[in-house]
Amino acid sequence: MKLIRDLLVLASGIVSALYLLNIGFGVAEFIPDNVPIFGNLDEAAATGLLINCLAYFGLDVSRFLRRKGDAAKPEVKTHDIDVSK
Repeated sequence: MKLIRDLLVLASGIVSALYLLNIGFGVAEFIPDNVPIFGNLDEAAATGLLINCLAYFGLDVSRFLRRKGDAAKPEVKTHDIDVSK
C-alpha cells in the first residue's frame, strides 16, 4: 500500500514539475494565462503540489519560503485533545 502511495506522489510530482517547466510552450494549459485573475491559478496549484510532493519525500523547500526572522523561531508543538469522551 505504501509503495502505491509513494508511486502516486512521485507521479504527481513529476507531472507538476513538467507542467511548470512549460514544455509545450503554453499550448496545453488548463487555464490560459491571459484570463484575468484566474490565469495563473493552475501554475500556483502545480507549485503547491510540487512543494508538497517534495516534502513527502523529506525535502522541505517550504523553509526557504519563510521570512528571515520566522526561520529562527522554534516550532511550537501542539497536543491533540480528545473531546469525544
